Amino acid sequence: MVKTCKRCEFRWKTSFFRILIQDRRLSAKERLANRLGYFGTAFIMISPYLLSYGNIGAITYIIGGIVCIPQVWVAKQWNLVAININVTVGYLIYLIW
Repeated sequence: MVKTCKRCEFRWKTSFFRILIQDRRLSAKERLANRLGYFGTAFIMISPYLLSYGNIGAITYIIGGIVCIPQVWVAKQWNLVAININVTVGYLIYLIW
């Protein structure tokens, strides 16, 4: 956050916005989950282009779905947790059959 001079600090607009902004750092668990989420999203993004090359596309979908789960779990986005589990189970069934 940018610090301002004392006179500017007590203007009503600036002080109101300071109340609305919460300055906090991410915990180690949140940072790791975010990095895993980006990694998994990259796998999910390239997977449709790899489906025509045998099983590699399905395997990258499964890896991407599993690796994305910690990010959405920490963020408590339960609908995305369900979608990632669905992708993982669906492509596991695809590989087995």
